[in-house]
Amino acid sequence: MPVYVYSIALKDHPMRLDGLSGVGDPPVVLRTVSAGGLRAAISDMPEHLRARRRDVLAHQEVQERLMADGAVLPLRFGMTAEDEEAVQTALVARAAEYEERLRVLEGTTEYNLKCTWQEEALLRRILLECAEARELNTAIRGGSGSPQMSLALGELVAQEAGVREEALAKGIVEAFHPYVCDEIFSTPGGQDFLSVSFLVQADKEEMLRATGISLANQLGEDCEIRLRGPLPPYSFV
Repeated sequence: MPVYVYSIALKDHPMRLDGLSGVGDPPVVLRTVSAGGLRAAISDMPEHLRARRRDVLAHQEVQERLMADGAVLPLRFGMTAEDEEAVQTALVARAAEYEERLRVLEGTTEYNLKCTWQEEALLRRILLECAEARELNTAIRGGSGSPQMSLALGELVAQEAGVREEALAKGIVEAFHPYVCDEIFSTPGGQDFLSVSFLVQADKEEMLRATGISLANQLGEDCEIRLRGPLPPYSFV
């Protein structure tokens, strides 16, 4: 019977699941399965599972409860296996890998950072700092520009924006470096120019959050900094 897998921990982890509900409607019952020096939190796989708010929160609550008692490998929402035996086989076959990751993740959480530069503010800065862009813009606004000039201005603005966003992203990430033990970048979505996940030891969280507040104050309303956490370290499993 297919099973839903929540997380993996060392065999001596207490795996306190009492009072928690699994995913699904009605919620499935949580249980554990062990093999070698590892154990996993699992449940039966409910029918027609989707990423609904209730199910995502149930998945998250399991991770948070287990993380409070020690290191776990939190699996992302929707991870399944063919049956309990398949889970046990994986625990044995990948024991060395899982145990190493658990050592790395001991006492850590994840924080996700996303940054957006307000488009109008960025354009103002480019026109202020780039003479060529300023001249093209003046000609176009004055009515003496050509379609080719409009195209050239658009390409130049995009190039200059990329340079500035890359430089700002590098500076922002470097400001967090004293408080993180690992980082993973992902492709920014929408208008974001930076999306990065940090792995953070518990005793560094306060300084990490303070750095986020300080950067937000320094950059002002022109640049939005969104720091989310603490989160289960999904990105580092």
